[in-house]
Amino acid sequence: MAEKTVTVKVWDGWVRAFHWMTAGCVLVSYLSAKSGAWNLHYLSGYTLLALVLFRIAWGLVGSENARFWAFIRSPLAALRQLAKFRRPEPDTEVTHNPAGAWMVVALLLLLAAQAVSGLFANHDVGFTYSQHGPLANAVSEATSERMTNLHVTLINVLLAFIGLHVAAVVAYRLVKGQDLVVPMVVGTKAIPESHARAPRHAHPGLGLLLAGAAGVFVWWVTRLG
Repeated sequence: MAEKTVTVKVWDGWVRAFHWMTAGCVLVSYLSAKSGAWNLHYLSGYTLLALVLFRIAWGLVGSENARFWAFIRSPLAALRQLAKFRRPEPDTEVTHNPAGAWMVVALLLLLAAQAVSGLFANHDVGFTYSQHGPLANAVSEATSERMTNLHVTLINVLLAFIGLHVAAVVAYRLVKGQDLVVPMVVGTKAIPESHARAPRHAHPGLGLLLAGAAGVFVWWVTRLG
């Protein structure tokens, strides 16, 4: 007989907003670069950088289960989890599972590197304003070229990791019977009663303060050039 489940709020609105807005920004950034819509490209890039800065701050002082110390476990724990991947079992996590935690870290690092390198990148020999990052003229042309190359290379690495992330989410649904998408949309998850524990969520006002601070900081950085 299956154990009774309890509906628990696992993801606060800020974590969910970060997740889906980041996905949207990556898509817009990619498509705008392909079509040469540079104003839109840089706007989405600035937004992405602000989102990453916010998530780092939220991972330090935000909701209990959104903090890095709450979900980053040893690589051995991640390997143990992956070793039993083919075993269907109920989802008992109120935060990221051990393997997913390392994917979160990898994606945050890649997103940060992509957004920061874009600040120094240029896409035109003439260095027209609409085709270079706001800090491209603050460094040497050689440095800007290196950052441009990094920016162009990293997008392929980032897309590969995103593809792996999506594949893992699908596999968890099909193989383990765990739905990781719906909780990231609605915020709640059905947890077995023996494991049900509602994490402490930070005040929404703190998120608003941190999001505003991240936005102002990115705006200030873009004015430096």
